[in-house]
Amino acid sequence: MTRVAVLVSGSGTNLQALIDATAQHEHPVHIAVVVCNRPGAPAIGRAQAAGIPVEVRSHRAFADRASYDQELVRTLEPYGVDWICCAGFMRILGPTLISAYDGHILNIHPSILPSFPGLNAQAQALAAGVRITGCTVHIVDAGVDTGQIVAQGVVPVHTNDTEDTLTARLLKMEHRAYTTVLRWVGDGTLQPGGQVAEGTVCSWSDV
Repeated sequence: MTRVAVLVSGSGTNLQALIDATAQHEHPVHIAVVVCNRPGAPAIGRAQAAGIPVEVRSHRAFADRASYDQELVRTLEPYGVDWICCAGFMRILGPTLISAYDGHILNIHPSILPSFPGLNAQAQALAAGVRITGCTVHIVDAGVDTGQIVAQGVVPVHTNDTEDTLTARLLKMEHRAYTTVLRWVGDGTLQPGGQVAEGTVCSWSDV
């Protein structure tokens, strides 16, 4: 069984989707640990309710990004994880962590990359006036939302949308995409670095 760590910072809605998915009978992935950088984040309670070990490591306790990344590597080592899933983890990963799990780190981003990378992707989409947006599951590399795209989902943008209404619609697609990719991780459909088995459907649309 493939062992996965989930990195979180906030409410943990994508974490909950991953927890629910892996609770299914004979799912090929086991969430071995959840790591959170914000003490008191709601995601912590979600993991605890599911009986998943939680490690809280505040980035504020470390002098720089490299030191924090080294602590994350030390924290993950005892759990023997094969892959890392970033699920609303509001930290840019540095070379120490990326090299330790090279090609084995996934992230979910609320846009159709390469459009609207970085923070506030929903606001960027609304400001640009686009009529469709979506989410992307990608491999984490040294850039900001620049890694190999694994899967994408598309949703409409309505003329009366706010950031909140668009975010709610996007979350449903994020849960669908991320849980699908997580199963690919476990059954070997997804290979390290982002290669997906030939013939696999890698996009969905609610438009």
